[in-house]
Amino acid sequence: MPHDKPEFPAPTSGPATSRATAPLSETASEGRVLSELSILPPRIPLQLWRESQSNIPGTRQLRDRIKLEAKNLCQERAVVPPLTMAELRTLSGEVIERCETEQVFVDYAAILVSNEAWRETLAQVPYERRLLLLPKCLRLEEHCPAPFDEFGLLCKDCGLCSIQDLTREAERLGYAVLVAEGSAIVRSMIDAGKIEAIVGVSCLNVLERSFPHMEAAAIPGIAIPLLQDDCVNTNVDMDLVWDVIHLTAEDKAYRLDLDRLKEEVESWFEPKSLDRLMGATDSETDRIGREWLARAGKRWRPYLTACVKMAHEYQNADVHPPISDDLRKLCIAVECFHKASLIHDDIEDGDTERYGESALHVEHGVPVALNVGDLLLGEGYRLIGELNVDGDTCVAMLSCAASCHVTLARGQGAELSWARDPAPLTSLEVLQIFREKTAPAFEAALLLGAHYAQAGEEELKALSAYSESLGIAYQVRDDLEDMTGESDSNDLVDLRPSLVLAIAHRRARDGAEKDLVESLWRREKDYVQVADEFTRMLEERGVAQKTRELRDAYEQNAINALRVLENATLKGLLRRVIGKIFGDKLVIEGYCGEFEARNAASRPAGAQPAG
Repeated sequence: MPHDKPEFPAPTSGPATSRATAPLSETASEGRVLSELSILPPRIPLQLWRESQSNIPGTRQLRDRIKLEAKNLCQERAVVPPLTMAELRTLSGEVIERCETEQVFVDYAAILVSNEAWRETLAQVPYERRLLLLPKCLRLEEHCPAPFDEFGLLCKDCGLCSIQDLTREAERLGYAVLVAEGSAIVRSMIDAGKIEAIVGVSCLNVLERSFPHMEAAAIPGIAIPLLQDDCVNTNVDMDLVWDVIHLTAEDKAYRLDLDRLKEEVESWFEPKSLDRLMGATDSETDRIGREWLARAGKRWRPYLTACVKMAHEYQNADVHPPISDDLRKLCIAVECFHKASLIHDDIEDGDTERYGESALHVEHGVPVALNVGDLLLGEGYRLIGELNVDGDTCVAMLSCAASCHVTLARGQGAELSWARDPAPLTSLEVLQIFREKTAPAFEAALLLGAHYAQAGEEELKALSAYSESLGIAYQVRDDLEDMTGESDSNDLVDLRPSLVLAIAHRRARDGAEKDLVESLWRREKDYVQVADEFTRMLEERGVAQKTRELRDAYEQNAINALRVLENATLKGLLRRVIGKIFGDKLVIEGYCGEFEARNAASRPAGAQPAG
C-alpha cells in the first residue's frame, strides 16, 4: 500500500498543535502549486475497532441514551452520593426500563448512575487534587515500547495509543496520573490526603469489585467503562474520557440543555416566528425567501451562534438566563447567509435537489432563485444592523460576516475553476477548498455570537481556529457519507472535488486502478456505472479508514483550539457541541491484575491483534 505522506503528518511527541506540511508542488499534478496555506493537524492515536462485550451496549447511540436517562433520574430524585449497592441496583434497573433495553446492561447503567450522582461533587474538586487512573490495556500491546515499574506503565510518548495524549492533557491541568491496575499506591495517596477525587477508566469486572470500597471511602469518583474486559487492546468512548477530565465547577454548561436549545433554535424558523422577528412579507420574493428559510435544515450554524452567546450568559448567571429577540434575530441572520449560499451553490453546481425536494431554481427558475438568494443576503445584514449593540460591535459583526463571505466565494470559485478543466487534485488541494468553502460559514456563526457577547481578542482567535477545523471535519464527514449515500448531495456521484477521490487517486495502483480514478476526476465516466468496481478499490486500499483518520484528527484539532479559552463554560459547551454534530470508579485493589491473569491464560502465547 502506498505511503500517503501528504495526507497526514507522522506522529509527534510534541504538543498537539497544527503544523505546516510540505508545499503541494512536491506532489501536485500539472505544476499546481499551493503554498503552506494548507495546514494539517497532527495524527491522533487510533483505537483498533472491536465489538463491545455482551454486557456493554454495542452502539454509541444506546450508550448515550442510558447516560441521559441516568442523568435525568438522578436529577428527578435529587440523588445524593455515595449510593449503597441496593440503591444503585434499584436506580439502574429503572434506567434500563426507561430505555426499554436489555437487562444485561444493568451493570453498565449502574456505573453511569453512580457517575451522575458524583458529577457535581467531583466538579468542585480542583484538578490538582484529582487522580486520573488509566488501564495499561488501552495501549497497542503488540507495538508498545513502554516498560513497567512499581507505579505502572512508563509511557514512551510514541503516539501509537491514546495514553500519551490523555496523560499529557491531564498533567497539564494538574492531575496526578497513573497508568496501572488499582493498587495500594492509590489508597496511600488517598490516606495521605493528596487525592480527593478519582477519574478512572476500567472494565466492568474491576468496577463491580471496587464499588464497595468507593461507597465506604465516600471519595468522589467518575468511571468510564471499557467496552471490553479481555485486558488487551481495549476500546473506550474516548470523548467521554476527555469530557470528564475537563469537568470543573467553573463550567456551567451542564446547566444548559443542549438538546433543548437545539429544539428552541429550530422553533425560531417556524413561519409565525419568522414573521414576528423579521416582519411581514410584502412581496412574492419575500414569501419565497421566507418559505425557503423555513424549509428543512440541520440549523447547526444558528445553533452555534446561540451556544456561544448562551455560554457567556451562563458563565455570569446563577439562574437560567433569558433568550432575547436580538439573539433570535442574529441566529436567523446566520441562517439567511447559509440558505442564500445553498441557493447559489445549487445553481452553480447544477444540483436539482435539496433536502429531498426540488432545488429552489428548479421550482421557481434560475432568475427568481438568484434574486431570492440576494434577498436573503440583504436580510442577514439588515438583521445584524437592527441589533441593539454599540457602533463598534455592529461594525465588527458586519465586517466579520463580509470577510467570511469573501472567503467562501473564493472557495466556491476554486471549485468552479476546477470544473472548467477537471483533473485530479491532491488531498491537500481538496482540503484547501474545504477550508475556504465550508469553514467560513462555521466561523461566521461562532464569531458573530462571540462579538455579540463582547468576547475578547484571544477568544475570537481561538474560535476562529476552532471553526476552521470544525468546518473541515464537517465536510470530510460529508465525503464519508457520500460513500454510503447518506448525505443530501453526493460529490462522488456528481464528480466534484472529494477527499475520498483524492486519497483514492494517491493510493491507486498504476494501471487499471489509476486509470479508473483519473477518469472519474476528469468526469469521463459515469460514477454509477463503475460504483461497484470503485467501491472494491476503496476497501482494498483503505481509503475510508484514511478519510476517517483525517476527520477524527480535525475534530481533535478543533478541541485543542479551545485550550486557551478562559471561559470554562464556553470551553465545555463547545467540546460537547462537537459530540452533538458528529455523533460522543475507584480502583484501589488488585482486581485488574486478577482479570488480566485470567484472560492471559485463555489466550494463545504471544500478543494477539485486536479483532
